[in-house]
Amino acid sequence: MTTGLIPGAPTPEGPTGGQMPHQRHDPAGREALHVDDRTRSSVITARAAASFEPVGRSVASARSFVRDTLQGWGFADIVDDAVVLTSELVTNAVVHAGTSADVLCLRSEDGVRIEVADRYPEREIPLQGSPVNMGSPDREGGRGLQLCAALAGRWGVDYSPTQKQVWFQLDLPERPVGTRAAGPSLPLDLLPLADGRVRVAVVQIDRAGAISSWNEDAEDLFGYASEQVVGKPLTDFAAWPHTPGTSTGIAEALQLSRWEGSYGIRGADGRVIPVYASHLRVRDTDGEPSTVCLLVRNHERAVLQTPVRVPAGDSASESTSSDPFEVFIGSPAPDDLDGLLQRTVERARDMLDGDSAFLLLATDDETELEVRASTGLPSARQRFARVPVEAGPGRYGSARMPAVHEDLTMVPGAVPLLRGTGMRSVVTVPLKVEGRLTGSLGVAAEGPGRYTNEEALRLQFAADRIALAVESARLGELERLRRGSLSFLVEASDLLAGTLDRDQTLALMAQMTVPTLATWCAVYTIADQASEPYLSYVLHEDEELIDGIKSLLSKIPPPDPVPTPGARIWSAPAESAHQAALRTSMRSLGLGEPVGRVSAGIGPTLATASAVGGETVVLPLVARNRVIGMLTLGKPTDEHFRQEILELAEDLSRRAALALDNARLYSERTAISQSLQRSLLPPELPEIDGVEVEVIYRAAGEGNEVGGDFYDLFPISDGAYGFAIGDVCGTGPNAAAVTGLARHALRLLAREGLSGPAVLERLNSAILDEGARSRFLTLLYGEMRPQEDGSAELKVVCAGHPLPLRLRQDGTVEPAAEPQPLLGVMEDLELYEQTVTLDPGDVLLCVTDGVTERREGTRMLGDDGLADVLTTCTGLTAGAVAARIMRAVERFASDAPSDDMAILAMRVPEVHQD
Repeated sequence: MTTGLIPGAPTPEGPTGGQMPHQRHDPAGREALHVDDRTRSSVITARAAASFEPVGRSVASARSFVRDTLQGWGFADIVDDAVVLTSELVTNAVVHAGTSADVLCLRSEDGVRIEVADRYPEREIPLQGSPVNMGSPDREGGRGLQLCAALAGRWGVDYSPTQKQVWFQLDLPERPVGTRAAGPSLPLDLLPLADGRVRVAVVQIDRAGAISSWNEDAEDLFGYASEQVVGKPLTDFAAWPHTPGTSTGIAEALQLSRWEGSYGIRGADGRVIPVYASHLRVRDTDGEPSTVCLLVRNHERAVLQTPVRVPAGDSASESTSSDPFEVFIGSPAPDDLDGLLQRTVERARDMLDGDSAFLLLATDDETELEVRASTGLPSARQRFARVPVEAGPGRYGSARMPAVHEDLTMVPGAVPLLRGTGMRSVVTVPLKVEGRLTGSLGVAAEGPGRYTNEEALRLQFAADRIALAVESARLGELERLRRGSLSFLVEASDLLAGTLDRDQTLALMAQMTVPTLATWCAVYTIADQASEPYLSYVLHEDEELIDGIKSLLSKIPPPDPVPTPGARIWSAPAESAHQAALRTSMRSLGLGEPVGRVSAGIGPTLATASAVGGETVVLPLVARNRVIGMLTLGKPTDEHFRQEILELAEDLSRRAALALDNARLYSERTAISQSLQRSLLPPELPEIDGVEVEVIYRAAGEGNEVGGDFYDLFPISDGAYGFAIGDVCGTGPNAAAVTGLARHALRLLAREGLSGPAVLERLNSAILDEGARSRFLTLLYGEMRPQEDGSAELKVVCAGHPLPLRLRQDGTVEPAAEPQPLLGVMEDLELYEQTVTLDPGDVLLCVTDGVTERREGTRMLGDDGLADVLTTCTGLTAGAVAARIMRAVERFASDAPSDDMAILAMRVPEVHQD
């Protein structure tokens, strides 16, 4: 892949920036393809280009290139759409068209244009409005064009004589520009409430994202002294919401000239404090940029929140309105769902003079309500906590109907969300769109009897007017989330499919979920149906907490391996963390341990307890109708999972389970294969007095330890040793089967006292008895006896094998045997043995044909080339001789060897006179 980035480059005339003229292709009998070239007239401020080879892995590389390019340009809002479209178009080019793909990204003031060109112009694109079908979503092909039509603002196809170019334009979402506004005078009872003194934390962040200033109010709000935080990254303390496809990351937010919104700060006690923030990017006199952050408690956001601009024509009607909630409804709704919901609950609370308010959105099946915004309630009642739609019998137990409770102490559990909050009176009304329940809005007060049916009617009137805006914003958020989920699952599938290593698969599973889906993750694996779940991997976004979480989880029973799909709540980690924190606190106060628990140890730290104190869910890992493990996801204290995240995690768990099971099967089969192959090799070489021996063995093929070549060296009797080196026709497991037969038969026959020719004749009969499975075999077999004068006597039989070479002390090389018929072809063989004497300093080199037939193009090493290398080995030990031969073979050709190779070197050392 080649890439280039040219800021401020002019608009290119083609995908490679050349001057090639484009020809618009208009097939006869069809309408011309709609191509809008208005983006060509825009000012191009930057371009990035890359070329990708026609191989499958290029699709993932193209996705990464587009993602990195758009993130670098600050276009995070459209990254997911661009990645999905690029993936489909590059797949069409490199997989279906079978050509290389050129990807060009063009940045302009109003958006991004991405062009994908291939070298197959003859393969036409079906045209919109034509009778040719663009493709079904259920088919493999054609989906790229459907996605372009659905996601892109504009798209089209250009044809030239040598290439076809598909392009699409993604427009940037309009961002509201900062405004100045003044609100009208309001009665005192309508002003927002604050808890005593309002504290505004002023935090300054330098270019690198580290905290450079921390004022006294920040110390009071979050519990950290200035010296504890200055110099550390803001990301160490900010609990930024991580939702695929939505929101802006903290790094991007700090780079914007102005930003305003909600997130959390982890306090010194480990709890997350919801805050509302206003960021302003400035630079000092030296031009060094920094970001000034103003932070207040989330329920005091009115101190910092910028008022929404109201159209001038509405000012008169707004001033005469007596209902502040109607003023809010009449103003433009915020762009983001969270801002709309938070403003709704604050206005609802002010309208009914309540102490708290909450808004819940219904799940798709309308069985549960999910807390999405609240004010005046403890943090544990905040985002993503779930309550049932039907909380009890009767109309007051259902969220589908308006309800007024004068005193909750008289009907405990009537409103589960308010249990333990101190609220006594409450009014709740449903949010409905076209008769379907989409949410519930409630206002509560600490005193009894505060609300009547009149307040319920006012609140219901407001809820009816806001319901459609809420539903529209919710659907927009779901659409962004699903687009992000699609991109997330595509990349996750690529990563999981790219490895068959079990440990790497476990690590990928955890790394893909943290922090995108959860704050921490644990993976349990189950070896077989009789085994208990085993804690195999733990990951937390803060690496310092991993050991503590692993220690905590190892002390509690694992979750039950239930095959039922979907996420289920697992309360054991939070309960155990709570007990551990309680014991730790008792020790710090000097209260000692309860009886019987003195030796239990200090246990997890308070930070660990806070990290796992939130909601924990378990998803089964089911592959081939068997539970092979569990994926456990967790949140810190007071945080819950949203339903869309759990659905995305369920999709991921299905893919991860199959990848993990494939890795398990591959590991098991590899282990079995390696065990069987090792059984075919000699256990170890014996030490022979007066003779040096060295063996080098290389099996061809990935994962093979034994192939068609083999060797052996073993004691026979009376100081005699048998040695053999052979080559079975072919490579791999089939050849290895004959290898095992030959090696074991040689040992057995030789120890029966048979001569060399007799041993080989009986081995030949055994190979022929294999019938259709038999393979011919070349074999060099011999018996060696060291002599008292320091020499060694060898009796050898060379049955169709490359001849052994003898290296003398003077550097001459000569064959040490004569060729005879190979084994496994003819039934009647007449073999004979030859006697060779190795004098001190002589070397006998035996190799298989994988050495002599090593090729580079038309050249082959051959017997003469091997002999030339051996002549340079005078005076070397047997090990040095074998190593030099192997180096020469490897250097002869650049490609990996395609045949098995075996080298057996035996040397009689020189006798040194004292």
